[in-house]
Amino acid sequence: MTLDTVKHAAATPDTELPWAELGLKQDEYERIRAILGRRPTGAELAMYSVMWSEHCSYKSSKVHLKQFGEKAPASDALLVGIGEQAGVVDVGQGYAVTFKVESHNHPSYVEPYQGAATGIGGIVRDIIAMGARPVAVMDPLRFGAADHPDTKRVLPGVVAGIGGYGNCLGLPNIGGEVVFDDCYQGNPLVNALCVGVMRHEDIHLAKASGAGNKVILYGARTGGDGIGGASILASETFEDADGKPAKRPAVQVGDPFQEKLLIESTLELFAQDLVVGIQDLGAAGLSCATSELASNGSGGMRVELDTVPLRDSSLSPEEILMSESQERMCAVVEPEKVERFLAVCEKWDVIATVIGEVTDGDRLEIFWHGEQIVDVPPRTVAHEGPLLNRPFARPAWQDTLQADDAGALPRPATAQELREQVLRLVASPNQAAKGWITDQYDKYVLGNTVLAQPEDGGMIRIDEDTNLGVAIATDGNGRYAKLDPYAGAQLAFAESYRNVAATGAKPLAVTDCLNFGSPEDPAVMWQFAEATRGLADACQALGTPVTGGNVSLYNQTGEQAIHPTPVVGVLGVIDDVTRRTPHAFREAGQLVYLLGDTREEFGGSAWSQVIHNHLGGLPPQVDLERERLLAEILISASRDGMIDAAHDLSDGGLVQAVTESAVAGGVGVRLVVPDGLDAFTFLFSESAGRAIVAVPRSEETRFTDMCAARGLPAARVGVIDGEAIEVQGAFGIPLAELRAAREATLPALFG
Repeated sequence: MTLDTVKHAAATPDTELPWAELGLKQDEYERIRAILGRRPTGAELAMYSVMWSEHCSYKSSKVHLKQFGEKAPASDALLVGIGEQAGVVDVGQGYAVTFKVESHNHPSYVEPYQGAATGIGGIVRDIIAMGARPVAVMDPLRFGAADHPDTKRVLPGVVAGIGGYGNCLGLPNIGGEVVFDDCYQGNPLVNALCVGVMRHEDIHLAKASGAGNKVILYGARTGGDGIGGASILASETFEDADGKPAKRPAVQVGDPFQEKLLIESTLELFAQDLVVGIQDLGAAGLSCATSELASNGSGGMRVELDTVPLRDSSLSPEEILMSESQERMCAVVEPEKVERFLAVCEKWDVIATVIGEVTDGDRLEIFWHGEQIVDVPPRTVAHEGPLLNRPFARPAWQDTLQADDAGALPRPATAQELREQVLRLVASPNQAAKGWITDQYDKYVLGNTVLAQPEDGGMIRIDEDTNLGVAIATDGNGRYAKLDPYAGAQLAFAESYRNVAATGAKPLAVTDCLNFGSPEDPAVMWQFAEATRGLADACQALGTPVTGGNVSLYNQTGEQAIHPTPVVGVLGVIDDVTRRTPHAFREAGQLVYLLGDTREEFGGSAWSQVIHNHLGGLPPQVDLERERLLAEILISASRDGMIDAAHDLSDGGLVQAVTESAVAGGVGVRLVVPDGLDAFTFLFSESAGRAIVAVPRSEETRFTDMCAARGLPAARVGVIDGEAIEVQGAFGIPLAELRAAREATLPALFG
């Protein structure tokens, strides 16, 4: 077969190419022809197809994502913002922290173990590419109905993949979420977050500058796994317009031991100052790495593709460019440092090959055995893809959904019914203990984990001498966002912000993973536009910039889209991790205070789902200034020793939070319903901007005076005592019964 060279493409303008099969639209293909002034070669078409895919180009979302920049609050902490492989924030004492969350949703449905494992591997490489040592991972997960047969296929594989890869890397898994809902049945969400630490001077960016500098590919050999995997697979639904299964490219295969060598070799290369620019190879593989490095640099790039180390010699040039084989990095190195670079890689048993060099031109040129197969302006591949203003409109059913008020649902009529509903709630799959899952992860490897699941936020010590640390939480509630995507995104952010503050850390910055259905549906695009606007407004109001993240669209099978699910990660800093606040009640005699206002708010609540299988009404009100005040109180009280435990109130309301804190500490609570509330609302309301805290009696006056002075409602609602949770005048449930109910659910389903 004739090699499709640039010269051959120019001489055969009428040759048909499979642009539609590669996911391109006709107008996109015509634009490529206009850019090049001829038809593309097969290799050029492969590059444009993966780089212009939804997953890589953000073509449907860019018009909305720009708000994160336009509304970005001023922040002295922000060192690297949106546009790089991960955001970086200053946490003091010369330390910088980089963190990011991404999706690996579709691959994890096709092949749960490898899909989830390579999701962890990919986000870890983003972090090391910034110059940081990875120190922890987290995993926000969404699955279909807990009792559905396919969930029993997907969930164990996903959990094993996350645990297997992360544990082998020696990275603690310190937090995340597990949510079950029918809407995720054909499209689970596997989001992965990684956080890394470095000194300010160690920050590295993805750019290829300096004519004559060498381009070195290092890490694993390139194979046929994942050809077009994340880039194409994440840009389509699981069924085509005729309801037939869409094409499903091969899922990438991960090797955590190779990744561990890649981490250590990369950090040593940085330490020896051997790298000018660096890029990990994730979605779109070499197509992405070469075009982005060249586009971000000051010149062009020439690549000899036939020098790429392969583990499958039959791969075509197009397949090599599209392969998403894991554990690979691309570095730009000054010629005089190449020998030392290769020596470091050899020391760590990492394959490293010079595959090209930076040129003084403005083109990305790729050759195959001396024949030119790519000659493109790199920015058109990497950064100037299609920009779509997709139509969006509020769907007619939104009014009907919101009018179906959850507050009108039948409530328990007797104390016995109230007791039974509490037990049903805390034992439901979403509220039950997640130990069956999280016990498969190593939470304490490396020895710097301060807080981990099931705490409100994970916390890592980053300086052993000063006990400086960071806390991270991820949250999202698709049910809230379905009812009101603007408020739902703000509630996700507020919960994550509140969770970080509950540990005693000060929230600094945000990363997000925006999971939605097909952007070709105007209703889905409306959800996306509203959620993005809501999150941008909330981050601006609370002074926490979005540093980066991920958009995952086409999360649907046929006409069934997932609930809009913006997952928001918040990172905070704490000066002294020894003063962190756990969530467990431990000291009998301490007082339980409820902070914030409790209203009759049940739209999208866990109670409405568990007891009535209902979704309707409005989600809880958002009050961002109240969230700021609550966070300030929680942080101050933690720092000054006024509280010994804190737990945010969210899914399941007060009774869920009290149950978790009491069971974790092994001590009961006697609760009193405060004036103005009935027992049902007190226990099950999901009003935002609230937390419970355990206050030593010696600190009660100081604590309540602080709350009163700052205007935060604080009601004494109980005392820690005994071996049961008792609601005065209503019922009591022994802790042993609550623990048994919570801990039996997941093992019964998956064990």
